[in-house]
Amino acid sequence: MADTRPVDLLAGRPALVVGGGRMGLAIAQILAAAGIAVMVVEPNCATRETAAERLAQIFRLQGQPQARIALVKVVADIREAPGDVAIAIEAAPESAELKREIFRRLDEFCPADAIFATNTSVIPVHRIAADVRDKSRVVGTHFWNPPYAVRLVEVVRSEGTSEETMQRTIAIMAAVGQQPVRVNKDIPGFIGNRLQHALKREAIALVQAGVCDAQTVDTVVKSSFGARLGIMGPLEQSDLVGLNLTLAIHEVILPDLDTSRAPQKLLVDLVAAGHTGVTAGQGFRSWTPETRTELQTRLDRTLGGKKGTRS
Repeated sequence: MADTRPVDLLAGRPALVVGGGRMGLAIAQILAAAGIAVMVVEPNCATRETAAERLAQIFRLQGQPQARIALVKVVADIREAPGDVAIAIEAAPESAELKREIFRRLDEFCPADAIFATNTSVIPVHRIAADVRDKSRVVGTHFWNPPYAVRLVEVVRSEGTSEETMQRTIAIMAAVGQQPVRVNKDIPGFIGNRLQHALKREAIALVQAGVCDAQTVDTVVKSSFGARLGIMGPLEQSDLVGLNLTLAIHEVILPDLDTSRAPQKLLVDLVAAGHTGVTAGQGFRSWTPETRTELQTRLDRTLGGKKGTRS
């Protein structure tokens, strides 16, 4: 962790998070746990009403002081935001037009020196910030789910983003206990999701072609290379085994890998049939309330059960 306290990096000013869903509230919790006052904007009344208990659950899971919940205030509209916000993080649903409208409103209501950050997973930042007048203060901050356990934040330099904005954002993310990495080009999916969805494309293709079923794909990933990915990245592994071996493998396998330029028919058909995954009881795999609970418990135990120590 940097020597400077998070609250000092913001000069004692509050932060704003737009979106009080799973990601937005978790981002607010990270900031509050570091001692930063946070205002969360959430237009949905039912979501606002559950915010306090959801925050309490995260603080309990992380073993952090419940008193810090008082630093988070949840409101219905950006117009209620304090006039001295230092950083505004948009964490709304993954709709380019919705996010663009939020940035228009941030540009109207936030002070001129506030950082505007978006938590988009895949949408290029410049599309979201197209209407912002001063693009030097716009940056991407892609947190991973759940952000209090998966500490990586992709800090994305967009068109016009100043080096000062990049450095300030990276410093803030590090000071609140996250692991920021610099993304130098504003491309769809940034780094992590491009890698993740390249894997998903091939996984779906294998099932669609009848090579195996979805459970087998998941078992192979979890029980082979997936087990070492947290220890050794793909390029480290390539160097370890030798780039000559990697080259030889690529000469055989790359011509045969799936190269679909659009979502595969299997995925499209599942969604069209309403088989959208765990909440629907059916996706690539079948889900019961029991198996759904087991999956969530496994995730919480493996990821969420870590104490909130600074990285």
